[in-house]
Amino acid sequence: MDLRKLKKLIDLVEASGISELELTEDGEKVRISRNFTSNAPAAPYGNFANYAPMHYGTAPQAAVASETIATVVDEGHSVKSPMVGTFYRSASPDAKAFVEVGDTVAVGDTLCIIEAMKLLNEIEADKAGVIKKILVDNGQAVEYGEPLFIIA
Repeated sequence: MDLRKLKKLIDLVEASGISELELTEDGEKVRISRNFTSNAPAAPYGNFANYAPMHYGTAPQAAVASETIATVVDEGHSVKSPMVGTFYRSASPDAKAFVEVGDTVAVGDTLCIIEAMKLLNEIEADKAGVIKKILVDNGQAVEYGEPLFIIA
């Protein structure tokens, strides 16, 4: 199931007021749930057998975060998320982060990983410069187009 279709389904759940939608298509199963909260510990990277189904919903802090991001984006080039998923700063929990604030990066350098539908996608720098801000916390869910880094 492609990400555009998932985005449409998420929008449908948000607009309709239903609390959960589960869909099976071509052997792939997706569950979209509003108001999902979990106190379960995060699964280790790479051990996909223990991952819980991905749940998407609107986080209550999203409005505050978007106001903060709007002011930060003016400070340089914004590297945005190309997909919905979970943001990871390193290849594994005990590994060093790909980049830190103040690091110099070249075009093509790996900045982070976004896990989407149990696939780990490396996100690369699309501009050379210095990392000025990291806008997302490790393990945080990200939306399509959400700013992740500021490069100046």
